[in-house]
Amino acid sequence: MSDESGKSLADAGTLAAAEQVLSGGHQRRGLKRLLPFLGPAFIASIAYMDPGNFATNIQGGAQFGYTLLWVVLASNLMAMLIQTLSAKLGIATGRNLAELCREHFPPWVVWLMWGVMEVVAMATDLAEFLGAAVGFYLLFGVPLWFAGLLTAAFTFLLLGLERRGFRPLEAAITAFVGVIAVCYLVETLLGHADWKQVAFHAVVPQFHGTESILLATGILGATVMPHVIFLHSALTQSRIVVREPALLKRLFRYQIADVTIAMGLAGLINMAMLIMAAATFHRAGMTDVGSLDSAYKTLEPLLGKAAGVIFAVSLLASGLSSSSVGTLAGQVIMQGFLKRHIPVWVRRMATIAPSLLVIWLGFDPTRTLVISQVVLSFGLPFALVPLILFTRRSDLMGVLVNRKLTTVITVVIAALIVALNFYLVWQFFFGGTGHG
Repeated sequence: MSDESGKSLADAGTLAAAEQVLSGGHQRRGLKRLLPFLGPAFIASIAYMDPGNFATNIQGGAQFGYTLLWVVLASNLMAMLIQTLSAKLGIATGRNLAELCREHFPPWVVWLMWGVMEVVAMATDLAEFLGAAVGFYLLFGVPLWFAGLLTAAFTFLLLGLERRGFRPLEAAITAFVGVIAVCYLVETLLGHADWKQVAFHAVVPQFHGTESILLATGILGATVMPHVIFLHSALTQSRIVVREPALLKRLFRYQIADVTIAMGLAGLINMAMLIMAAATFHRAGMTDVGSLDSAYKTLEPLLGKAAGVIFAVSLLASGLSSSSVGTLAGQVIMQGFLKRHIPVWVRRMATIAPSLLVIWLGFDPTRTLVISQVVLSFGLPFALVPLILFTRRSDLMGVLVNRKLTTVITVVIAALIVALNFYLVWQFFFGGTGHG
Protein backbone atom coordinates (compact mmCIF):
# COMPACT_ATOMS: atom_id res chain seq x y z
CA MET A 1 0.00 0.00 0.00
CA SER A 2 1.41 3.36 -0.97
CA ASP A 3 1.72 6.33 1.31
CA GLU A 4 -1.07 8.14 -0.46
CA SER A 5 -3.51 5.23 -0.28
CA GLY A 6 -2.63 4.69 3.36
CA LYS A 7 -3.24 8.34 4.01
CA SER A 8 -6.59 8.35 2.25
CA LEU A 9 -7.83 5.27 4.10
CA ALA A 10 -6.64 6.39 7.53
CA ASP A 11 -8.00 9.91 7.25
CA ALA A 12 -11.11 9.18 5.20
CA GLY A 13 -12.45 6.71 7.77
CA THR A 14 -12.03 9.22 10.57
CA LEU A 15 -13.59 12.04 8.56
CA ALA A 16 -16.55 9.90 7.50
CA ALA A 17 -17.23 8.88 11.10
CA ALA A 18 -16.96 12.51 12.24
CA GLU A 19 -19.40 13.69 9.58
CA GLN A 20 -21.91 11.02 10.64
CA VAL A 21 -21.68 12.08 14.27
CA LEU A 22 -22.05 15.79 13.44
CA SER A 23 -25.04 15.15 11.18
CA GLY A 24 -26.78 13.03 13.81
CA GLY A 25 -26.56 9.82 11.80
CA HIS A 26 -24.13 8.08 14.13
CA GLN A 27 -25.89 6.06 16.81
CA ARG A 28 -22.89 4.91 18.86
CA ARG A 29 -22.47 6.52 22.24
CA GLY A 30 -19.74 7.34 24.70
CA LEU A 31 -16.10 7.04 23.70
CA LYS A 32 -16.87 5.51 20.29
CA ARG A 33 -18.83 8.63 19.40
CA LEU A 34 -15.98 10.84 20.57
CA LEU A 35 -13.10 8.94 18.94
CA PRO A 36 -13.15 10.63 15.49
CA PHE A 37 -12.59 14.01 17.16
CA LEU A 38 -9.76 12.98 19.49
CA GLY A 39 -6.23 13.66 18.35
CA PRO A 40 -5.27 17.33 17.82
CA ALA A 41 -5.16 18.12 21.54
CA PHE A 42 -3.13 14.97 22.23
CA ILE A 43 -0.48 16.14 19.74
CA ALA A 44 -0.52 19.56 21.41
CA SER A 45 -0.48 18.07 24.92
CA ILE A 46 2.86 16.30 24.46
CA ALA A 47 4.49 19.73 24.46
CA TYR A 48 3.06 20.21 27.97
CA MET A 49 4.97 17.23 29.34
CA ASP A 50 8.25 17.60 27.50
CA PRO A 51 11.73 17.32 29.11
CA GLY A 52 11.52 20.99 30.10
CA ASN A 53 8.67 20.02 32.41
CA PHE A 54 10.79 17.23 33.87
CA ALA A 55 13.61 19.67 34.64
CA THR A 56 11.49 22.45 36.15
CA ASN A 57 9.14 20.16 38.08
CA ILE A 58 11.94 18.02 39.52
CA GLN A 59 13.91 21.09 40.60
CA GLY A 60 10.76 22.66 42.03
CA GLY A 61 9.82 19.55 43.99
CA ALA A 62 13.35 18.81 45.21
CA GLN A 63 14.08 22.36 46.38
CA PHE A 64 10.69 23.48 47.66
CA GLY A 65 8.70 20.30 48.28
CA TYR A 66 5.04 20.64 47.39
CA THR A 67 5.12 24.46 47.57
CA LEU A 68 4.94 25.10 43.81
CA LEU A 69 2.26 22.50 43.13
CA TRP A 70 -0.32 25.28 42.79
CA VAL A 71 1.77 26.77 39.95
CA VAL A 72 1.58 23.47 38.05
CA LEU A 73 -2.19 23.21 38.56
CA ALA A 74 -2.83 26.85 37.64
CA SER A 75 -0.59 26.62 34.58
CA ASN A 76 -2.44 23.58 33.29
CA LEU A 77 -5.83 25.21 33.80
CA MET A 78 -4.56 28.21 31.85
CA ALA A 79 -3.27 25.85 29.16
CA MET A 80 -6.68 24.21 28.84
CA LEU A 81 -8.37 27.54 28.14
CA ILE A 82 -5.65 28.75 25.77
CA GLN A 83 -5.54 25.53 23.74
CA THR A 84 -9.33 25.54 23.52
CA LEU A 85 -9.24 29.04 22.02
CA SER A 86 -6.50 27.99 19.59
CA ALA A 87 -8.49 24.95 18.45
CA LYS A 88 -11.59 27.13 18.09
CA LEU A 89 -9.70 29.67 15.98
CA GLY A 90 -8.72 27.01 13.45
CA ILE A 91 -12.24 25.56 13.29
CA ALA A 92 -14.01 28.92 12.91
CA THR A 93 -11.69 30.61 10.41
CA GLY A 94 -10.11 27.75 8.49
CA ARG A 95 -6.76 29.45 9.08
CA ASN A 96 -4.11 29.12 11.74
CA LEU A 97 -2.89 31.81 14.12
CA ALA A 98 0.29 32.61 12.17
CA GLU A 99 -1.67 33.03 8.92
CA LEU A 100 -4.11 35.42 10.57
CA CYS A 101 -1.23 37.44 12.01
CA ARG A 102 0.25 37.78 8.52
CA GLU A 103 -3.09 38.88 7.08
CA HIS A 104 -4.06 41.41 9.76
CA PHE A 105 -0.82 42.91 11.13
CA PRO A 106 1.67 45.31 9.49
CA PRO A 107 4.68 43.63 7.83
CA TRP A 108 7.16 44.84 10.47
CA VAL A 109 5.01 43.30 13.23
CA VAL A 110 4.78 40.03 11.30
CA TRP A 111 8.56 39.86 10.88
CA LEU A 112 9.10 40.71 14.56
CA MET A 113 6.66 38.03 15.67
CA TRP A 114 8.20 35.50 13.33
CA GLY A 115 11.66 36.24 14.74
CA VAL A 116 10.49 35.92 18.33
CA MET A 117 8.64 32.67 17.63
CA GLU A 118 11.66 31.20 15.85
CA VAL A 119 13.75 31.91 18.97
CA VAL A 120 11.01 30.28 21.04
CA ALA A 121 10.98 27.29 18.68
CA MET A 122 14.75 26.93 19.07
CA ALA A 123 14.48 27.08 22.86
CA THR A 124 11.71 24.49 22.72
CA ASP A 125 13.68 22.15 20.51
CA LEU A 126 16.75 22.56 22.69
CA ALA A 127 14.83 21.34 25.72
CA GLU A 128 13.16 18.44 23.92
CA PHE A 129 16.24 17.26 22.06
CA LEU A 130 18.44 17.39 25.17
CA GLY A 131 15.81 15.51 27.16
CA ALA A 132 15.63 12.65 24.68
CA ALA A 133 19.43 12.49 24.47
CA VAL A 134 19.68 12.30 28.27
CA GLY A 135 17.04 9.53 28.19
CA PHE A 136 19.16 7.47 25.77
CA TYR A 137 22.23 8.17 27.88
CA LEU A 138 20.56 7.06 31.11
CA LEU A 139 19.03 3.91 29.64
CA PHE A 140 21.91 2.63 27.55
CA GLY A 141 24.99 4.42 28.86
CA VAL A 142 25.95 5.80 25.43
CA PRO A 143 27.85 9.11 25.22
CA LEU A 144 25.64 12.17 25.05
CA TRP A 145 26.84 13.14 21.57
CA PHE A 146 25.87 9.70 20.24
CA ALA A 147 22.58 9.88 22.15
CA GLY A 148 21.95 13.16 20.31
CA LEU A 149 22.43 11.46 16.94
CA LEU A 150 20.07 8.64 18.00
CA THR A 151 17.48 11.25 18.96
CA ALA A 152 17.75 12.88 15.54
CA ALA A 153 17.30 9.54 13.77
CA PHE A 154 14.25 8.49 15.79
CA THR A 155 12.66 11.92 15.36
CA PHE A 156 12.99 11.63 11.57
CA LEU A 157 11.23 8.25 11.71
CA LEU A 158 8.38 9.65 13.81
CA LEU A 159 7.93 12.67 11.56
CA GLY A 160 7.74 10.29 8.60
CA LEU A 161 4.34 9.15 9.87
CA GLU A 162 2.90 12.53 8.83
CA ARG A 163 3.14 11.45 5.20
CA ARG A 164 0.53 8.79 5.92
CA GLY A 165 -2.01 11.29 7.21
CA PHE A 166 -2.94 12.81 10.54
CA ARG A 167 -4.27 9.64 12.18
CA PRO A 168 -1.02 7.58 12.35
CA LEU A 169 0.88 10.52 13.86
CA GLU A 170 -1.93 11.19 16.34
CA ALA A 171 -1.92 7.52 17.35
CA ALA A 172 1.85 7.47 17.82
CA ILE A 173 1.88 10.63 19.93
CA THR A 174 -1.05 9.36 22.03
CA ALA A 175 0.89 6.14 22.65
CA PHE A 176 3.84 8.18 23.93
CA VAL A 177 1.46 10.09 26.23
CA GLY A 178 0.24 6.75 27.55
CA VAL A 179 3.80 5.57 28.25
CA ILE A 180 4.60 8.75 30.19
CA ALA A 181 1.33 8.50 32.15
CA VAL A 182 1.93 4.88 33.19
CA CYS A 183 5.52 5.63 34.18
CA TYR A 184 4.52 8.49 36.45
CA LEU A 185 1.61 6.60 37.94
CA VAL A 186 4.11 3.96 39.05
CA GLU A 187 6.60 6.58 40.28
CA THR A 188 3.94 8.35 42.31
CA LEU A 189 2.76 5.12 43.92
CA LEU A 190 6.33 4.14 44.78
CA GLY A 191 7.05 7.56 46.30
CA HIS A 192 4.34 7.47 49.02
CA ALA A 193 3.39 11.13 48.80
CA ASP A 194 1.91 13.16 51.65
CA TRP A 195 -1.54 13.63 50.13
CA LYS A 196 -2.65 16.16 52.74
CA GLN A 197 0.26 18.40 51.75
CA VAL A 198 -0.52 17.76 48.09
CA ALA A 199 -4.12 18.92 48.58
CA PHE A 200 -3.04 22.01 50.54
CA HIS A 201 -0.32 23.23 48.19
CA ALA A 202 -2.37 22.53 45.09
CA VAL A 203 -4.71 25.39 46.01
CA VAL A 204 -2.71 27.71 48.33
CA PRO A 205 -0.31 30.03 46.45
CA GLN A 206 3.14 30.40 48.05
CA PHE A 207 6.71 31.34 47.10
CA HIS A 208 10.02 30.90 48.92
CA GLY A 209 12.44 33.49 47.56
CA THR A 210 13.55 34.56 44.09
CA GLU A 211 14.75 31.11 43.04
CA SER A 212 11.24 29.75 43.56
CA ILE A 213 9.92 32.57 41.33
CA LEU A 214 12.46 31.61 38.66
CA LEU A 215 11.28 28.01 38.84
CA ALA A 216 7.64 29.11 38.83
CA THR A 217 8.32 31.10 35.65
CA GLY A 218 10.06 28.07 34.19
CA ILE A 219 7.11 25.84 35.10
CA LEU A 220 4.78 28.33 33.45
CA GLY A 221 6.96 28.49 30.35
CA ALA A 222 7.19 24.70 30.23
CA THR A 223 3.44 24.31 30.65
CA VAL A 224 1.82 27.07 28.59
CA MET A 225 3.81 26.64 25.39
CA PRO A 226 3.74 29.49 22.84
CA HIS A 227 4.73 27.39 19.82
CA VAL A 228 1.96 24.86 20.42
CA ILE A 229 -0.64 27.66 20.56
CA PHE A 230 0.21 28.28 16.92
CA LEU A 231 0.30 24.54 16.15
CA HIS A 232 -3.10 23.65 17.61
CA SER A 233 -4.93 26.10 15.36
CA ALA A 234 -3.17 24.50 12.37
CA LEU A 235 -4.14 20.99 13.51
CA THR A 236 -7.86 21.89 13.53
CA GLN A 237 -8.08 24.30 10.58
CA SER A 238 -8.58 21.64 7.90
CA ARG A 239 -8.98 18.38 9.81
CA ILE A 240 -12.81 18.42 9.89
CA VAL A 241 -14.27 21.28 7.85
CA VAL A 242 -17.85 22.47 8.42
CA ARG A 243 -19.37 25.89 7.85
CA GLU A 244 -22.98 25.62 9.07
CA PRO A 245 -23.33 27.45 12.43
CA ALA A 246 -25.04 24.53 14.18
CA LEU A 247 -22.37 22.07 13.02
CA LEU A 248 -19.58 24.46 14.00
CA LYS A 249 -20.93 24.64 17.54
CA ARG A 250 -21.27 20.87 17.69
CA LEU A 251 -17.74 20.34 16.37
CA PHE A 252 -16.38 22.81 18.89
CA ARG A 253 -18.03 20.91 21.75
CA TYR A 254 -16.19 17.78 20.68
CA GLN A 255 -12.94 19.72 20.47
CA ILE A 256 -13.52 20.93 24.04
CA ALA A 257 -13.77 17.27 25.06
CA ASP A 258 -10.52 16.53 23.19
CA VAL A 259 -8.73 19.38 24.98
CA THR A 260 -10.19 18.48 28.38
CA ILE A 261 -9.10 14.85 28.19
CA ALA A 262 -5.65 15.46 26.69
CA MET A 263 -4.73 18.51 28.75
CA GLY A 264 -6.25 17.04 31.89
CA LEU A 265 -3.98 14.03 31.51
CA ALA A 266 -1.01 16.30 30.84
CA GLY A 267 -1.83 18.27 33.99
CA LEU A 268 -1.96 15.13 36.14
CA ILE A 269 1.40 13.99 34.74
CA ASN A 270 2.96 17.39 35.49
CA MET A 271 1.66 17.30 39.03
CA ALA A 272 2.94 13.74 39.42
CA MET A 273 6.43 14.88 38.39
CA LEU A 274 6.60 17.50 41.14
CA ILE A 275 4.91 15.22 43.69
CA MET A 276 7.45 12.47 42.98
CA ALA A 277 10.37 14.88 43.44
CA ALA A 278 8.90 16.28 46.65
CA ALA A 279 8.05 12.86 48.10
CA THR A 280 11.50 11.40 47.39
CA PHE A 281 14.22 14.02 47.11
CA HIS A 282 12.87 16.86 49.27
CA ARG A 283 11.68 14.51 52.00
CA ALA A 284 15.12 12.88 52.08
CA GLY A 285 16.81 16.27 52.39
CA MET A 286 18.21 16.11 48.86
CA THR A 287 17.18 19.63 47.90
CA ASP A 288 20.10 20.01 45.48
CA VAL A 289 18.87 17.26 43.15
CA GLY A 290 18.49 19.50 40.16
CA SER A 291 19.74 17.49 37.21
CA LEU A 292 17.97 14.74 35.33
CA ASP A 293 21.08 12.58 35.64
CA SER A 294 21.25 12.93 39.44
CA ALA A 295 17.50 12.38 39.71
CA TYR A 296 17.85 9.09 37.86
CA LYS A 297 20.80 7.95 39.99
CA THR A 298 19.20 9.06 43.26
CA LEU A 299 15.87 7.36 42.58
CA GLU A 300 17.52 3.93 42.50
CA PRO A 301 18.72 3.85 46.14
CA LEU A 302 15.53 5.57 47.30
CA LEU A 303 12.94 3.51 45.43
CA GLY A 304 14.84 0.68 43.71
CA LYS A 305 16.42 0.13 40.29
CA ALA A 306 13.04 -0.17 38.54
CA ALA A 307 12.17 3.41 39.54
CA GLY A 308 15.27 4.77 37.80
CA VAL A 309 14.56 2.80 34.63
CA ILE A 310 10.92 3.94 34.60
CA PHE A 311 12.05 7.54 34.97
CA ALA A 312 14.48 7.21 32.04
CA VAL A 313 11.86 5.54 29.83
CA SER A 314 9.36 8.34 30.50
CA LEU A 315 12.02 10.97 29.77
CA LEU A 316 12.94 9.28 26.48
CA ALA A 317 9.29 8.97 25.39
CA SER A 318 8.75 12.62 26.25
CA GLY A 319 11.81 13.87 24.40
CA LEU A 320 11.26 11.92 21.19
CA SER A 321 7.58 12.78 20.83
CA SER A 322 7.83 16.43 21.88
CA SER A 323 10.81 17.04 19.61
CA SER A 324 8.74 15.84 16.65
CA VAL A 325 5.84 18.08 17.67
CA GLY A 326 8.23 21.01 18.02
CA THR A 327 9.44 20.51 14.45
CA LEU A 328 5.84 20.48 13.19
CA ALA A 329 5.16 23.71 15.07
CA GLY A 330 8.23 25.31 13.48
CA GLN A 331 6.90 24.42 10.05
CA VAL A 332 3.52 26.00 10.85
CA ILE A 333 5.18 29.19 12.15
CA MET A 334 7.36 29.68 9.08
CA GLN A 335 4.64 28.84 6.56
CA GLY A 336 2.06 30.98 8.35
CA PHE A 337 4.14 34.11 8.90
CA LEU A 338 6.28 34.08 5.75
CA LYS A 339 4.43 31.83 3.28
CA ARG A 340 7.66 29.92 2.94
CA HIS A 341 8.18 26.20 3.18
CA ILE A 342 11.37 24.28 3.84
CA PRO A 343 11.64 20.49 3.97
CA VAL A 344 11.12 19.02 7.43
CA TRP A 345 14.55 17.39 7.34
CA VAL A 346 16.21 20.78 6.74
CA ARG A 347 14.42 22.34 9.72
CA ARG A 348 15.23 19.27 11.79
CA MET A 349 18.94 19.52 10.95
CA ALA A 350 18.98 23.28 11.65
CA THR A 351 17.41 22.86 15.09
CA ILE A 352 19.64 19.91 15.97
CA ALA A 353 22.77 22.06 15.65
CA PRO A 354 22.32 24.21 18.83
CA SER A 355 21.45 21.11 20.88
CA LEU A 356 24.54 19.19 19.72
CA LEU A 357 26.64 22.31 20.36
CA VAL A 358 25.41 22.46 23.97
CA ILE A 359 26.29 18.77 24.39
CA TRP A 360 29.75 19.12 22.84
CA LEU A 361 30.58 22.24 24.88
CA GLY A 362 29.73 20.38 28.07
CA PHE A 363 26.98 22.68 29.37
CA ASP A 364 24.79 21.29 32.14
CA PRO A 365 21.80 19.87 30.23
CA THR A 366 19.31 20.34 33.06
CA ARG A 367 20.19 23.98 33.78
CA THR A 368 20.02 24.63 30.04
CA LEU A 369 16.56 23.06 30.02
CA VAL A 370 15.31 25.30 32.83
CA ILE A 371 16.64 28.49 31.21
CA SER A 372 15.09 27.47 27.89
CA GLN A 373 11.72 27.22 29.62
CA VAL A 374 12.09 30.76 30.97
CA VAL A 375 12.72 31.90 27.37
CA LEU A 376 9.43 30.23 26.41
CA SER A 377 7.61 32.13 29.14
CA PHE A 378 8.86 35.43 27.72
CA GLY A 379 7.57 34.43 24.29
CA LEU A 380 4.06 33.72 25.51
CA PRO A 381 2.60 37.25 25.09
CA PHE A 382 3.48 37.14 21.39
CA ALA A 383 1.14 34.17 21.01
CA LEU A 384 -1.49 35.08 23.58
CA VAL A 385 -2.19 38.68 22.54
CA PRO A 386 -3.04 37.91 18.89
CA LEU A 387 -5.03 34.84 19.98
CA ILE A 388 -7.18 37.06 22.21
CA LEU A 389 -7.53 39.76 19.55
CA PHE A 390 -8.71 37.33 16.88
CA THR A 391 -11.01 35.10 18.95
CA ARG A 392 -12.96 38.14 20.22
CA ARG A 393 -13.78 39.32 16.69
CA SER A 394 -17.21 38.22 15.49
CA ASP A 395 -16.33 39.00 11.86
CA LEU A 396 -13.66 36.29 12.00
CA MET A 397 -15.16 33.81 14.46
CA GLY A 398 -18.86 33.97 13.60
CA VAL A 399 -20.92 31.86 16.02
CA LEU A 400 -17.75 30.76 17.85
CA VAL A 401 -16.72 34.26 18.89
CA ASN A 402 -15.56 34.50 22.50
CA ARG A 403 -17.99 35.43 25.18
CA LYS A 404 -16.99 38.58 27.04
CA LEU A 405 -16.17 36.62 30.19
CA THR A 406 -13.87 34.29 28.23
CA THR A 407 -12.00 37.26 26.80
CA VAL A 408 -11.69 38.89 30.24
CA ILE A 409 -10.31 35.70 31.81
CA THR A 410 -7.79 35.24 28.99
CA VAL A 411 -6.67 38.88 29.27
CA VAL A 412 -6.12 38.38 33.01
CA ILE A 413 -4.04 35.26 32.30
CA ALA A 414 -1.90 37.12 29.75
CA ALA A 415 -1.44 40.03 32.18
CA LEU A 416 -0.35 37.67 34.97
CA ILE A 417 2.21 36.01 32.73
CA VAL A 418 3.68 39.35 31.64
CA ALA A 419 3.70 40.65 35.23
CA LEU A 420 5.50 37.53 36.49
CA ASN A 421 8.15 37.89 33.81
CA PHE A 422 8.77 41.58 34.57
CA TYR A 423 8.90 40.87 38.30
CA LEU A 424 11.50 38.17 37.72
CA VAL A 425 13.70 40.54 35.67
CA TRP A 426 13.34 43.27 38.29
CA GLN A 427 14.36 40.87 41.06
CA PHE A 428 17.42 39.69 39.18
CA PHE A 429 18.68 43.18 38.34
CA PHE A 430 17.53 45.22 41.34
CA GLY A 431 16.29 42.91 44.08
CA GLY A 432 19.08 40.37 44.35
CA THR A 433 18.80 36.62 43.76
CA GLY A 434 18.98 35.29 47.26
CA HIS A 435 16.41 33.07 48.84
CA GLY A 436 13.89 34.89 50.96
